[in-house]
Amino acid sequence: MQYRGFELDPFQVEAIEALAAGRSVLVSAPTGTGKTVVADWVVEDALRKGRQVVYTAPIKALSNQKFRDYCRLHGEENVGLVTGASRRITRSPVRVMTTEILRNMLLTGEQLPDLAAVVVDEIHFLDDPERGTTWEEVLIYLDPSVQVVGLSATLSNLDSFAAWLSSVRGSEVAVVREDRRAVPLRFALACREAGVRSPEAMERFHKDWARRNAYALRRARDAGRRGDRRRPPRVGAPTRHHQVFKMLWPDHAPYLYFVFSRRDAEGMARGLLRRLDRPLLDAAERAEVRETLAAFRASPGGADALDAEIARMLEHGVAFHHAGLHVMLKALVEGLYERRLVRVLYCTGTFALGINMPARTAVFEGMVRFDGRGMIQLPTREFMQMAGRAGRRGMDEAGLVVVRTDIEDVPAALRQLRGYLEGRYEPVRSRFSLSFNSVVNLLHRHPPEHIRTMVEKSFLAWHRARRAERAAEQAEALARRLRDQGWREGVKPPRGMKKAVQRLKRLRREAAAGAERTWEEFNQRVRFLRDWGYLDEAGAFNAGAKVLMHVQIAEIFTTELFLQGVFDEALAEGGPALLFGVLAGMCNDLPRGVSVHVGREHRHLGRRVSRIRRSDIVVDAEVLTGVEVTWDPQMIGLGRLWAEGRSLAELLLNVHSPTDISGDLVGAFRRAKDLAGQLAQAWHEDPDRVALLRDLVRSVSRDEVEVVD
Repeated sequence: MQYRGFELDPFQVEAIEALAAGRSVLVSAPTGTGKTVVADWVVEDALRKGRQVVYTAPIKALSNQKFRDYCRLHGEENVGLVTGASRRITRSPVRVMTTEILRNMLLTGEQLPDLAAVVVDEIHFLDDPERGTTWEEVLIYLDPSVQVVGLSATLSNLDSFAAWLSSVRGSEVAVVREDRRAVPLRFALACREAGVRSPEAMERFHKDWARRNAYALRRARDAGRRGDRRRPPRVGAPTRHHQVFKMLWPDHAPYLYFVFSRRDAEGMARGLLRRLDRPLLDAAERAEVRETLAAFRASPGGADALDAEIARMLEHGVAFHHAGLHVMLKALVEGLYERRLVRVLYCTGTFALGINMPARTAVFEGMVRFDGRGMIQLPTREFMQMAGRAGRRGMDEAGLVVVRTDIEDVPAALRQLRGYLEGRYEPVRSRFSLSFNSVVNLLHRHPPEHIRTMVEKSFLAWHRARRAERAAEQAEALARRLRDQGWREGVKPPRGMKKAVQRLKRLRREAAAGAERTWEEFNQRVRFLRDWGYLDEAGAFNAGAKVLMHVQIAEIFTTELFLQGVFDEALAEGGPALLFGVLAGMCNDLPRGVSVHVGREHRHLGRRVSRIRRSDIVVDAEVLTGVEVTWDPQMIGLGRLWAEGRSLAELLLNVHSPTDISGDLVGAFRRAKDLAGQLAQAWHEDPDRVALLRDLVRSVSRDEVEVVD
């Protein structure tokens, strides 16, 4: 079977045939195997039939990239982009949006007439601790007649996930699994002493090296045991990224070098540039880059974003990329990379979520990352998603994946790498935890029995029901064995049966509680709202619930600030610009080591917000939901300056930071813009206030905040 002039792989044919038969499909395949071809086919099929289709992605960058792709393929008049307050051609038959936007549309009852299918890209984001609930809600709220196309990395519990999805959709979902890559991967380790070697060859080299250095290794271990030093002395020399470059250049370039901090991404790129004796690009390529940079500088904000060192770096074919990078620079780097004008890119894991961003080689600085609390081993799915960027279809016979390590750490690195290669993928776990916004909207729109049905369709409730069934079966089997041994219900068991009877009671409690637990958690939120006066005893909406219907960011925190007049105070004191500063502080925590030298005149307002942030109701909401509230008073001055029309470059003059945080600021301003739009809805009975907020949203939607990245 051919599509767009090339022969489809068998798994793509299987998925397309299932879709043509009217079934929903779950496609699980490694990164780089061509899953998006299935999505592209269903989009074209909907257009042929004169129907509508929605494509959702977990991050705006992917939504924007897919929007551009579909505009090229189907014409701008047929494709719409919906991202928060920005809606382009929203009545177009093809609409691209983040998953949160679709969830909000479904929850608030927005009509989606003649919708044929919804593509849920990266559907395994359902187990994201902060956002996973959104994925479940979309799949639950969608009309059963709508086809679902779920695209996923490899999952270990694919069958149970598909069984749940089938139960939610009301019909069997086709499961299409592909384990092979079109471009196979080769794995290797790199260290200073041995160069780049396969795991087997590196293991042999290390054994020989350890024999030759046995005395030094023994002394180092003894020193460590005696506590002679805080850290045991190292025997081998550390392996640096620039040494890995020498091992890989030029045969294994272009390559991605994955690091797990923004500082490392920037520092290593700058360090490699200083060590290069010549550019990595030829004369024609350098001329092409210079032409691109000239056009970039001529664009609004471009000259401020691009400094001389970064320009020189790009002209040499080296770049860095991370979530905090200036949004215009991020788009510039991605564009040059797609045109194969970047030979070495130092990047964080977010780059692995990009569409069609392969390289010949993927290099890992290490196999650990920070999870918000401490350093953890990189999960298999994340490692393989990043590794999957190696190998360009039609250009490379195989992709090379290299793990940088020091010679002493080779045994540990080998163990971890082999664990990844054994395919021990983490299962997708439900993160279902209905937000307060979801709760009040469900209460507003549906009768209790309908709400319960929807809540109990969640993946979490499905798992709990399966566990309850297993517990009931185990309890019944155990009860039969105990009865056969002479035990009777209600009679004190003999000493030899006491533990078994206690286990029977536990199993019965699990069986009884499992089916009810998710519904009880919903009711806990209802009781919370009632206890704090958002709902009255009869369930009628008081002021808090009416505001909460429109608030989706820091729900209880935002609602309390609204009810206690803090937003009114900000407007009275400094107008819409100061209000936007407060909203920006609610949407971003600046990284450690960052200091801001503006906005100190508003400390009293910041202190008032801080008191509400620490109030019992906000803290209780955090405990109940497990979601921590964001508040950084340093953002007030920066947000105010942005709303007053200052440029990002001017803002950054007031910031001291060890890394580029312009991406953080732009992300905060975009989220604050969304929150301002939600406040406009909450103030819907005050036309003057609504007009003021809408003017604010328009004023902050400019330059980098409005860039389609």
